[in-house]
Amino acid sequence: MVKHINTTCLNLLCDLKLSSKWWGWGDASKSYDLEARPRFFKFLQEKLEITGEIIQEPVSLDSVKVSRTRVEDAFARRLVNIFSEDNVRLDDKERFLHSLGKGYLDLIRAWKGNPSNVPDVVAYPTVESQVEQLLSESRNWSFVVVPYGGATSVVGGVESRTHDARPVVCLDFKRMNRVLDVDGRSFLARVQPGCLGPELEKALNAAGLTLGHFPQSFEYSSVGGWVATRSAGYESTRYGKIEEMVESLRMVTPTGVIETPLVPASATGPSLLQVLVGSEGTIGVITSVTLKLRKAPQSRSYVGVLFKTFTDGVEAIREMMQKEIVPNVVRLSDPNETRASLALASRNGGSLVEKAGTWYLTRRGYFGSEGAVMILAFEGSPEWVDFERKRALATCRSFGGFSAGSGPGRTWYKERFYLPYLRDNLLGMGVLADTLETATTWSRLLSLHSKIMEAFTAAFQELHVPGYAMAHVSHEYQTGASLYFTFMAKQLPGREENEWHIIKNRVTDVIVSAGASLSHHHGIGVEHAKWMEQYYGPLGIRVLRAIKHELDPTTIMNPDKLLPSS
Repeated sequence: MVKHINTTCLNLLCDLKLSSKWWGWGDASKSYDLEARPRFFKFLQEKLEITGEIIQEPVSLDSVKVSRTRVEDAFARRLVNIFSEDNVRLDDKERFLHSLGKGYLDLIRAWKGNPSNVPDVVAYPTVESQVEQLLSESRNWSFVVVPYGGATSVVGGVESRTHDARPVVCLDFKRMNRVLDVDGRSFLARVQPGCLGPELEKALNAAGLTLGHFPQSFEYSSVGGWVATRSAGYESTRYGKIEEMVESLRMVTPTGVIETPLVPASATGPSLLQVLVGSEGTIGVITSVTLKLRKAPQSRSYVGVLFKTFTDGVEAIREMMQKEIVPNVVRLSDPNETRASLALASRNGGSLVEKAGTWYLTRRGYFGSEGAVMILAFEGSPEWVDFERKRALATCRSFGGFSAGSGPGRTWYKERFYLPYLRDNLLGMGVLADTLETATTWSRLLSLHSKIMEAFTAAFQELHVPGYAMAHVSHEYQTGASLYFTFMAKQLPGREENEWHIIKNRVTDVIVSAGASLSHHHGIGVEHAKWMEQYYGPLGIRVLRAIKHELDPTTIMNPDKLLPSS
């Protein structure tokens, strides 16, 4: 029985920068070894009716065929004049690698060697003036521009779409990746859009500072991408989402450059800054961002808490938020995710103490069919961490929570960027695995959770496939929280994309009809755009279209993202 993808397969995927949604970015050694977790493998076999054999392997990169570039010689020479010869690429491999993000559909297309909407040319800006010059050229040349950062979009945000014969220019910002300035007195940093998370934190930590923004894609996602999609990090409960960290930005649009004032607060009409944040490359290109910083924490503490029911855990979180007890991380798994997590956490063997502890807690009702696990994390000064930890645990105890010590929290922290590599293993075994998320108010959260789980069940039944869905609560606020769902199903060979669409559509219809957030932090991209008019209403969409028309009158910027196709 083969329980993990062979190294050759993983190396290919890593070469494609596609190893999965969360996932195998550049390190084949991070394959998730299911042989060390026999209970989880058995769990998957029972839920998804899989054998564990590798039933499909990715095609070789050399066998992938892409359409011929539509860039004519004269336009290619113009691009070289703007960016230099070393920063313009027309070869098929580079174009293919820039055609995909990290969504499930991206991964399937890469795995099968069926690229969709490949850019015609890839250009690497090194300075803002090159971007400005290119966009101004839209008066003289006909083309489309797709901004490209870390390419970690899971909603089709970097897909190269166009509805006509215009060539697509992919602007890859990996060479505009510097931290331009760190103002330790004002706690501000000015950063180029291609700067990746680790590069930014290294520069800030050297000055005793941090941004406090750690999305699951942190290792491979860029500042420009965070801002363009309203990203959230796992510590957003305390520090906020990225839009709360942006103090100012510069954006180059086809009609000129916008720079918002660098001020701590303003009453100067509607926020232009917040119009630009979250625009997903549809009105212009972010060329620099000024971010608000914090002191790097002196102390950290992690703890796991067990609840007899998911409802008890939700109520404990609501009480904490409304009492202004705000840990850095509050993550509560529903019963399905709790069962999966317990199976995944069980390595070969297991000590007698661990087994005795599980038996004891099961007898007390904590590992029953409705049990839920919470992870809490605290950062700051030692005094503050101790104070907040005691308050949070007292609140949890008032709702029947049982402290499981620091072990579960430390394990989660250690594997927070690692666990998603599991998706690579599952794809080779013929398993559809993906995520989606939303947010709603506390008064609607439990009912929404139930409705979405019912929608997953209905979709699996419609497709006649075994499936499994699970969720956790995260990114909490005084008024509500985010629900983050992971779903798996046995793939339908030859119908993988259609199968995914049926599940995604059914569940998203429920989310929007319930008045919940269409996206809390994944963004809109291609995959969510068709629901935008239902979400904002016809007049709201006309307002957004008017902004786009003013800044991008010839519609060259990232077509089909954010706004539904007209």
